[in-house]
Amino acid sequence: MRKGSFSHLKAFRGRDLLFLIVLVIALSPVASGQAVTFDIDVKAAILIDADTGQVLYEKNADDPRPPASLAKIMTMLVVMDAVKSGQVTLDDPVRTSAHASSIGGSQAWLATGEVHTLENMLKAVAISSANDASVAVAEYISGTEAAFTQLMNARARQLGLTQSVFSNPEGLPAAQGEVPSVTTAREIAIVSRELITKHPEVLAWTSTVMEQFREQPLFILYNTNTLLGKYEGLDGLKTGHTSEAGYNLVATAKRGDTRVISVVMGAESSEIREQRTRSLLDYGLVRHVSVTVGQGTVGEIRIKNGAPERINVRVADPVRILQLRGENVQVETVIDASGASAPLAAGDSVGEYVVRLNGVEAVRVPVYSEEDVRPVNIFVRLWRGARDFFVGLLPGSR
Repeated sequence: MRKGSFSHLKAFRGRDLLFLIVLVIALSPVASGQAVTFDIDVKAAILIDADTGQVLYEKNADDPRPPASLAKIMTMLVVMDAVKSGQVTLDDPVRTSAHASSIGGSQAWLATGEVHTLENMLKAVAISSANDASVAVAEYISGTEAAFTQLMNARARQLGLTQSVFSNPEGLPAAQGEVPSVTTAREIAIVSRELITKHPEVLAWTSTVMEQFREQPLFILYNTNTLLGKYEGLDGLKTGHTSEAGYNLVATAKRGDTRVISVVMGAESSEIREQRTRSLLDYGLVRHVSVTVGQGTVGEIRIKNGAPERINVRVADPVRILQLRGENVQVETVIDASGASAPLAAGDSVGEYVVRLNGVEAVRVPVYSEEDVRPVNIFVRLWRGARDFFVGLLPGSR
């Protein structure tokens, strides 16, 4: 072959290769505007926006699974509720019972009669997942571990959880004859969101890598969440592991104005649960962008028995969604205020602002009246009823 012909062949192959690369890029999901598929290999998982509860990813999220130490998230919620209500304070001394000191598994090695403040006991729970401290605070709040467990289950019902059952405050396997603890990825995400929303101060504990618990005998709390310091913005929340549950991890991280909560359940090792958690957090914080879909006055509603009959309603804060970068989605917003009735005062909650993405509900937040509404008399209500009846008979009214 002549030298010139060989050079021509190389040039052709170079152009051909460049064409193939451009073709692959053009046909890729990102370039074509199609949604990039995302999945992780795990028994159950979910990823939500901590501010709105919007679900960004889920896999077997409603499958019942043992929570292991994820049960302590509910324990912390119940205790912090008691603190917020004034029932107890974080400075209260908590004495360790013989029962609490006998609990196995992860512990702070509390001795019978040992006293620490409620705050320090909660730090042992949040940082090193101490089972003995969990039982000690439960007994302090309710007198007995069983009575505290009833509070945990009552709180679960209050949050609308239908599959979660807690048999103890620490998450160890239930004793023989007792109903075992069970939850789902979705429901433990709801509990986690409630905890950090209502009691954000717990993030100061769950983000602590290590802290001295006592001086004599010396004991250091080491955080069981080894992702701390390895993932930007991560400041919680709770690990869990038993042979039956596998390796569980609820994590939360914030970058800019966006905070997400991820749940991984049933991983085969601590390394795998960390890898899966990283993937989930990246999916939420890197591949999504925040989009505002409503703020201030968001629409008008009708109050059938009110004067004025139509009022403007507003949201308290800007309503935003997290949307995949480059994805084209159909955003629909509606106001659900079917139960609104006079009398109303300006600022009263009158319904909800609902955001749907591609027909699927993503966010639901309260809306509030912008003005006072007084009830009308019976004659006005009768006239409006007759008017609405005849208007409904007109063509195109239905």
